Amino acid sequence: MASRIAVIDFETTGSSPGQGARATEVAIVIVERGAVVDSYQSLMNGGVWVPPFITQLTGITNAMVAEAPPAAEVMAQASRFVGETPLVAHNAAFDRGFWQAELARAGCAAAQPFACTVRLSRRLYPEAPNHQLGTLARFHRLPSAGRAHRALADAQVTAALLLRIQQDLSERWGVAAPEHGFLMALQACAKARLPGFLAQHGAAQALRR
Repeated sequence: MASRIAVIDFETTGSSPGQGARATEVAIVIVERGAVVDSYQSLMNGGVWVPPFITQLTGITNAMVAEAPPAAEVMAQASRFVGETPLVAHNAAFDRGFWQAELARAGCAAAQPFACTVRLSRRLYPEAPNHQLGTLARFHRLPSAGRAHRALADAQVTAALLLRIQQDLSERWGVAAPEHGFLMALQACAKARLPGFLAQHGAAQALRR
């Protein structure tokens, strides 16, 4: 099974760091060889106000954020935890934006490539009702991880989805090692070319075994 991947999820005060939103919580789940092997989670205090609609959505209050460690401290810990491991997120553009912005504020580098389980799901499961995380969890009958819109629960469900994707790539399409680089190529593949792409990679990897 595929090598080490870090699955990340942020809770935030808004949709974009470019519009002044900050992260309030981060969680990272490490998967390796078909299983979850480690995790990290922390609230963080970026010195910002949490709007009421965000509290209603996430359950994260201004009091919780006020008592949390400074955002720079949390992001430095998160950076050390991830190391050079490539990243996966559900709707990766959102999480990549906050990962890069918060690490920049903390004076840390952010060079890891991001694969996206939304894009992967759209390629592999076009029959799904939609590609929201909760819908895909029900569609694949993934185990519940707790309240949605909390970073660790969402990262755990995304990790379970990633493992399901890797399993299906191996068992249904013959891809022996659906590692991060392969996932990046797969999500970039045009839908019209997908059957040939999967057949080619499955056959090629079968020949190498």
